[in-house]
Order: sequence, then C-alpha cells, then structure tokens
Amino acid sequence: MNNITRLVVCLVIALAFTTVQAQETRVDSTKTSANHLKIESLKNLKINIEKEERDFLKSEIAAINQRLDDGKITAAEAENLKKEAAKNRALNIENRLAIIDNKIALLNRNDDTYNVEDGEGDGFVFRIGSGEEDKESFVYFGEKSKDKPRKYDRRTTTNVVFALGFNNAIIEGQSLTDSPYKIGNSNFYELGYAWKTRLFEDTNFWRLKYGFSFQWNKFEIKDNNYLVNTDGEISLQEFPSDLNKAKFRTTNLVFPMHIEFGPSKKIEKEDYFRYSTYKKLKVGLGGYAGLNIGNMQKLKYKDDGDRIKNKQRGGFEVNEFVYGLSGYVALGEIALYVKYDLNPIFKNQVVEQNNISVGIRFDMD
Repeated sequence: MNNITRLVVCLVIALAFTTVQAQETRVDSTKTSANHLKIESLKNLKINIEKEERDFLKSEIAAINQRLDDGKITAAEAENLKKEAAKNRALNIENRLAIIDNKIALLNRNDDTYNVEDGEGDGFVFRIGSGEEDKESFVYFGEKSKDKPRKYDRRTTTNVVFALGFNNAIIEGQSLTDSPYKIGNSNFYELGYAWKTRLFEDTNFWRLKYGFSFQWNKFEIKDNNYLVNTDGEISLQEFPSDLNKAKFRTTNLVFPMHIEFGPSKKIEKEDYFRYSTYKKLKVGLGGYAGLNIGNMQKLKYKDDGDRIKNKQRGGFEVNEFVYGLSGYVALGEIALYVKYDLNPIFKNQVVEQNNISVGIRFDMD
C-alpha cells in the first residue's frame, strides 16, 4: 500500500511539474511574441528615421538656396552651410539609430514587462506655440515625426472668416429709412474659410484673398406685413390677423475674392522669413458669386387664442444665382465690412430690392 501511495504521489508531482512547465513555456512564448512585435516596429522606425532626416536636409538646403538667390549669402557661404547641414543630419541619423539599436537589445534581453520608452516619432504630440524657431505651425496635433520645420517662405496663409451685423434691402424709389424691414432687428451672419496669397515676390503690400462662405441674410418685416407669392410675383401684403413676428431669411453659399492691400512688417530669421499684418491697416475690395441654397418665411401669430408658428420653406421665387460687391477696412483682425447683392432678391417682384449688409468682420489670421 505504501508503494502504491508513493507511486501516486510521484505521478501527481510529475503531472504538476509538467503542467507548470507547459504554462511557463506558453507564457514565455507570449512574451517572446510581444517583444518580437515591438522589435519589428522599431526596425521599421529605423527606416522612417533615415527618410525623415533626409527630408529635413532637403528643406534646409532649399532655404539656403533661397538665401543665396536673394543675395543674402555668398556661394562659398552657401556651400559651407550645406556641408554643415549634411554633417548634422548624418550625425542625427547615427545617434537616433543607435538609440533604436539599444532599445532592440533591451527587448531581446528582457521580457515584455520591461518598459522601453520608444518616443522616436511613433507617438502623437499636441503643441500650442512653436517652442522652437523652426516649427512650421503655431498649433499642431499629430504624429511627432511629422511636426515639420518651417518653410523658408510661405506666400499663402489660411484663416477662418466670421462676420455679423445689420441687414436690409435697397428698394427702388425709396430711402433706407422707409424700408419695410426693421433696421435694428434685421441682421446677417457669415462664416467661411479663406486663403490669402502674396501677389509679388519682394513685397507683401498687395494680397489676393479668396475662399468660400455661408451667408445668412435675415429680414424682420414690419407693419403687420408678410411676403406673398401671387402667380410667381412676390409682394408684401397685410396679414389677415395680428402678427407677433414676420421674418424672412435667405441662405447663400458664395465664393468671395478680394484684393487686399496695406502695410506689413517683415520678420527675418536665419532660415525663414514672414510678413506680418498684425495691428496693421488692411483694405479689401472685391466681390462674391455663388448660389442660394435655401429661403424661409417664419410667421408667429395667434389663432383663436392658440399660438401659431408657421414656417414656409421655398416658393418665394428667390434668385438662385447670387453675386455682389463687398469690401472691408481692418486694423488687425477686426474690420468694418460691407456687402451688396447686385442681383435682386426675387426673380419677379413688384418693386425691385437688393440685399445690403453692414457689420464687423473677424479674420483670424
């Protein structure tokens, strides 16, 4: 019996040892697999590092060539600067690859619980402010390796455009004070995106500003009137009961273009230059063209004591094609803004009327 007991104990111990050994083997295999993936990722990163440093070198050489063309440095100085840039980038590649090789060696020696910081460009970075003089953008979010240095010269910049103010209509045969639309309560909004390009190589006095905008032109109708479509002819008529409010709105998608001019300050650095219009006087003259993409009349009134909100979309014979003149005068980012539709608001109207807007415009460049 004792021999049988000893045999059973030995079998249990052997099976337990085999199970533990198998589990350890599977764990080691998992660890090896995890480290293998990290190592492969680092090897791929080595290729990206070489390409990235070569791209940086191309940008630096382009900036040096531009300075040579502008007569700011001699040919000999340009050659020395190129050699120095090439030397620095070669050393960068050597040092960064050595760091990656060391990380691979650490992974080969240890299991996957060992923490290896691999911040060599394969992570994401959020940056506000350049921090360095050679960064391209003021705000950046993305892969660290793609946070590129500045171009030597940027002739085109972009910005958001937002405008708001008073809206009304110029009506044939009457002054603005006699308008059927309330001057204080009729307004407009504009939201868009614009590009600004310097027109000449050596001066920033003349710029071309262009882009796209959504415009919302609103009219609050007074004297208890509302818009009526009678066989395709648009006119204002008195509402059969007391109106609390009568509003009409058009929504346009337009493509503005302005010639902008005014002084600017040139900021010159060793490897780039910029023109700044910060706190400078800017004047823009031009126009816009686009399409009407919606129109609506909103009426509020009471019927047998019930409050009624009636929205009438479309059916007002609004001109589909929109075009007009616009201009602004700015000091810094805030401008006095005027726009005037050359097209009549409606195709067929008893009295011709054209939309006009006056307000302030913010160009966040």
